[in-house]
Amino acid sequence: MRVKICGIRSLRDAMWAVEAGADALGFVFYEGSPRYVTKKEAAEIIEKLPPFIERVGLFVNSSISEIERVCVECNISLAQLHFDIDENFLERLRVKALPVVRAKTPEDLTKFADRYRLVDAFVKEYGGTGKRIDIRWFEDVDRSKIVLAGGLTPQNVSQVAGMGFYGVDVSSGVEASKGVKDKEKIFEFVRRAKGFE
Repeated sequence: MRVKICGIRSLRDAMWAVEAGADALGFVFYEGSPRYVTKKEAAEIIEKLPPFIERVGLFVNSSISEIERVCVECNISLAQLHFDIDENFLERLRVKALPVVRAKTPEDLTKFADRYRLVDAFVKEYGGTGKRIDIRWFEDVDRSKIVLAGGLTPQNVSQVAGMGFYGVDVSSGVEASKGVKDKEKIFEFVRRAKGFE
């Protein structure tokens, strides 16, 4: 199972995630988040990363031109779209994108069913709140293209590790404080998510 560590704000935290075996790092370009990074900060971290690490930019209520510009300037490899979009928006975008489903009900899980997508619990804020989605909602859903987010921690990620999700995404669950990662939590999360227990 793939692992993304989101809310990266320093090279130190980025390298901890890489050393732990994370597949992707997330950079939040939403100014309303305590994990917000500027384009300059993100670009400086990304420039120092080793190869084969997915660099994910998280966008909220951004235009297509803004998303494309930031992805080019910062060398972002995947745009995570944490707001209400449709297929037309995705088709017009010239960078690879991961739509986010902020699920209020089990029926929401069918949105973007033909695409890889991230599924998070619905909250008024955008990400990093630690709210968990009811795992029972996924019982009859094809999970092979779903990245699961919301309320995951080193203590509970083992519960979903064998359920066939494409990946998991964690932010607040591996932090010492908002926007600052905890090395031990990152290593433990990746180890358990990938089944190395």
